[in-house]
Amino acid sequence: MKEKNYEFRKRLLEVHKPNIRDYNVLPQENEIEINEDWEILIPENSGRVILTAAKDLQDYFFTSMGMSLKLRKSSNIIDELENGSNKIIYITKDMNPKYGQCLDTPRSYHFICTENRIVLCGYDDRGTAQASYYLEDLMNFKNAPIVKIGEISRKPLFSPRMVHSGYGLDMFPDAHLSAIAHAGMDAILVFTKDAHITPHGYLDFNELIYRASAYGIDVYAYSYLKSLKHPDDSDAEEYYESTYGKVFKECPGLKGIVMVGESVEFPSKDPHTTGRLRLDPPKEDLPSGKPSPGWWPCYDYPQWLNIIKKIVRKYNPDADIVFWTYNWGYVDKEHRIELLKNIPTDITLLVTFEMFEQIKTGSVTSTCVDYTLFFEGPGKYFISEAEIAHERGIKLYTMCNTGGLTWDIGVIPYEPCPYQWMRRYKALHEAREKWGLSGLMESHHYGWWPSFISELAKWSYWSPSPSSEEILRMIAKRDFGEENEEIVIQAWKAWSEGIRNYVSTNEDQYGPFRIGPSYPLVFRRGVQIPTVPYAMFGGNKICNPVYTSHDNGRSSLFQFRLPVEIERLEKMREYFKKGTDLLESIYETVPERKKQDAFYMINLGKFIVNCVTTTINVKKWVMLKMKLLIETDEEKINEYIDKMIEIGKDEIKNAEATIPLVEADSRLGWEPSMEYMTDAYHLKWKIRQVKLTIEEELPMYRSVLRFNK
Repeated sequence: MKEKNYEFRKRLLEVHKPNIRDYNVLPQENEIEINEDWEILIPENSGRVILTAAKDLQDYFFTSMGMSLKLRKSSNIIDELENGSNKIIYITKDMNPKYGQCLDTPRSYHFICTENRIVLCGYDDRGTAQASYYLEDLMNFKNAPIVKIGEISRKPLFSPRMVHSGYGLDMFPDAHLSAIAHAGMDAILVFTKDAHITPHGYLDFNELIYRASAYGIDVYAYSYLKSLKHPDDSDAEEYYESTYGKVFKECPGLKGIVMVGESVEFPSKDPHTTGRLRLDPPKEDLPSGKPSPGWWPCYDYPQWLNIIKKIVRKYNPDADIVFWTYNWGYVDKEHRIELLKNIPTDITLLVTFEMFEQIKTGSVTSTCVDYTLFFEGPGKYFISEAEIAHERGIKLYTMCNTGGLTWDIGVIPYEPCPYQWMRRYKALHEAREKWGLSGLMESHHYGWWPSFISELAKWSYWSPSPSSEEILRMIAKRDFGEENEEIVIQAWKAWSEGIRNYVSTNEDQYGPFRIGPSYPLVFRRGVQIPTVPYAMFGGNKICNPVYTSHDNGRSSLFQFRLPVEIERLEKMREYFKKGTDLLESIYETVPERKKQDAFYMINLGKFIVNCVTTTINVKKWVMLKMKLLIETDEEKINEYIDKMIEIGKDEIKNAEATIPLVEADSRLGWEPSMEYMTDAYHLKWKIRQVKLTIEEELPMYRSVLRFNK
């Protein structure tokens, strides 16, 4: 069955999986079974968060368990707590001294299950909602409306947990908000060019804030606002009042704003910089060799932050002002730390977790570029800035991508590598204990997709929880059947080892790994990747179709690196193929109601294998191309051209093999800011492009050289 483009959104709108109940599962000793004699009770004066969560639970029973439970408001919830039978009761700790008195953290909850009653008690409304989702999680693991008798108090370890939309750039239908809340996340990010303006145009921020609040979700603006004035300018305050002030005046319900160098750079006076914005025309004929202020820890950023803080907090005194140092992690520690010694302490510092770390593998050193899972972190850049934040008492967040995706492969929904993600969770918890890490940014504009990886993260980020290994095995058993648990774990271990053989380079992340098997094989003719007019970063904007070195033109170093990288990627491909083959071997034995999700996971594994194949072929192609363009010996010229033609033919087969994969899953080949880059249309375009190159351009090059000779 082929999916049309964007048909994946139907799955994102399905918060509760239909008909998952296994009627063979019966309650064991110390367990209760919820049936249609039960009802859901909420206090008469319940707010939107509790009402939304209760309606959600009612839908869960209907959709997933095939049961209709009555939902009603109670004017005497205290009596129901003492005497009610066959009730699921929603309360907060301030309603009854018997429940929730141990709770001291926002969004925490006290969950109580007795023989005839379940009480969901939150520290606040959001905590009560999370208790409701926890009840769903427990029943999902049983594949039945069966719950163990007992009680537990749980609290979140990180807040906020921020994500961008995985539905579409800055698009948040209610169902997607609900799924985000179910995943334990509590904040979303919206790209902001002006009040109610995103890169796609008008969006009613206040309406989004209102809808998100019903799910216990805050909204952060991700600043794309222009910063054209230096704080010293006489009209600076008036100018920033018209930008940042306008946004928060019109949308005071925004939780905060995230500001990163490249998006908010201002005309700094720091002599290490050009003093002008990156896209401004140069003041001199010759380039200065200096970065623009968005890529340097300028000494006057504290001035700029103070003026933004003053204006924003005029309209929202509690606004979270988040300053992200992503762009200058490459700079010597002394310059970065000097800046952090001077920023105000009543804002938040956001530091990328693994980026800029240099890792030696064999004879080649790789630098973690934005963003990768192959190194779990933390990197030295993060540690250095976390230490100074802790020392000065500055609130600390990190960009960690634990929504489940990085830039390792740009057009997939998530990276199915749980053991590597678990290593990152462990490192994040250590950072929480050492430096007070409190908040997470869990995706960039590639968005968030609900998966077993985000489920694993949710359990890790609440305390107490079973170990990640225990949860992973519970997921494997639930989703593939008890008899398949060990094979599934082996497959996930293979994939997790595979990503550790990834090579993090700008050439790959802005090249073949950005879009996978639709990436062209370019000889000398330039190409423009097909795009749509509504894509924020479509076509060649964040994907360079001409694979060249980023080593400052040092082609000799590039040629030295490529064979080592190919060897590592061949191992990566081997591991991903092994994991995919293992899952495929048990597919027929997977319970029928679980088969569709198993199919999508196997399909994803195959797609990743093909992405790795493309990247290997591109590297081999470029090595030969570099030799060919300087070769004068006719025999060698013919040899190189013949080998390039063979690589081209192999890559055509790889692209052809990818077409049925993307037709089966419309999420593959898509990314919110680029839109579709690797659907069947783009793969067929790439096939035509490679055929033209190997059937016309390379033979013509050969014949011209012969003629000139």
